[in-house]
Amino acid sequence: MRILLDQNVPVGVKGFLAKHDVRSLTEMGWSPQIENGELLRAAESSGIEVLLTSDHNIRYQQDLKGRKLALVVMGSNIWPIVRSHASEIAAAVEKASPGSRQFVEMLAKKPQKRSSGK
Repeated sequence: MRILLDQNVPVGVKGFLAKHDVRSLTEMGWSPQIENGELLRAAESSGIEVLLTSDHNIRYQQDLKGRKLALVVMGSNIWPIVRSHASEIAAAVEKASPGSRQFVEMLAKKPQKRSSGK
């Protein structure tokens, strides 16, 4: 699957999606200032199947009806939070289909208490 990471997605997310062809805007040669509508058009014309972003507004601003790509919106772009939701991100990408949109809720997970060993 060809996946595009929006400018606001930590590049470390590539590690969760290693079996896919994952590119950043920079790797595609596109400006980080590209508008969302133009980004979707450019991504589609380049064969991108999933746009992964943490731009919460894009899901309300852009109509995906008839689109060839899917939209996966992450609830955060803060690396420690994103990293702790690796499996949820990967699952959302796997479920993506043309014209679909998914939101990956990302609440900060509480650290697990360590036993004192006594």
